[in-house]
Amino acid sequence: MDETQPTAPVNVSEREATDLAVMALDAAAWSADQGARPDGVVRCEPAWFRAVELPRVRGAVERVLMGRHPDHGLDLLLEVGALDALLPEVKAMVGFGDGEWRHKDVWKHTKQVVLQAVPRTEVRWAALLHDIGKVKTRRIEANGEVHFFGHAEVGASMFDRMQRRIPLFTGEESLSRSVRFLILHHLRASAYEPGWTDSAVRRFAKEMGGGLCDLLDLSRADITTKRPEKKKRGLDAISELARRVREIQEMDAKVPPLPKGLGTAISARFGVPPSPALGNLMKVLKDLVDNGDLEAQRDNDYYLDHIAAEGLVGAK
Repeated sequence: MDETQPTAPVNVSEREATDLAVMALDAAAWSADQGARPDGVVRCEPAWFRAVELPRVRGAVERVLMGRHPDHGLDLLLEVGALDALLPEVKAMVGFGDGEWRHKDVWKHTKQVVLQAVPRTEVRWAALLHDIGKVKTRRIEANGEVHFFGHAEVGASMFDRMQRRIPLFTGEESLSRSVRFLILHHLRASAYEPGWTDSAVRRFAKEMGGGLCDLLDLSRADITTKRPEKKKRGLDAISELARRVREIQEMDAKVPPLPKGLGTAISARFGVPPSPALGNLMKVLKDLVDNGDLEAQRDNDYYLDHIAAEGLVGAK
């Protein structure tokens, strides 16, 4: 922060203080849109920001995140004191790393991820918050290596506490769930390796569900290495994962997971007549295939043997 930056006068009315805080938030949004620093920006007292109505706070922060130059807007939110007052989880990332240890500066990385992220509200919010758990999970080994084990899970818990402290997403429960989901799972796609079986890819896609597209887009944005060859490998891996998910989903839509005649075979071997019980058993097998625990379109004996081995019905 610029040490010469002026601070707003202390002796102001409550209304004037709130107006100054709103002006500071609007200045950050303007900076994110224009990519420049406006004149006359002052640092406000924390209490002034807390007096601003939450919908207006969220609107201003979203304008920053969705701007063409969100990194400029985020820097101004820091400069005017808004991050200290409203999002201390984000403020804690400022200067965390910064060449001190063998890991990239988390604040600089976060700003770049936001800048690189597709301009969808869920993805930009998640880009801002995805690494907040790193501050609480940094572990430095004796050899100087740095790890952040469990930072995604810790970050999701921190998001829950943030929501209780400052419920920015009140009335937007779907958005809140999406952002939390992306924070929790933001490392999943980067764990992909070409050796994943179709069952593993199918299981991944099922677990990610409707958040898959946002997750893949966040994963692409999360690649901030300055080494072109490493960045290309990362982006190519995510593209390959997306392609395999798409191909498997297209295949599954055309080919039923279980072979024809399986229900008749179950009735013949286990004495289960056509009934809701048989339907439930078929559903169990289908779910196992969808989850990648059983292979699709095998011969009947493959599934019959599984039923017998797991004791799903009395074997004969």
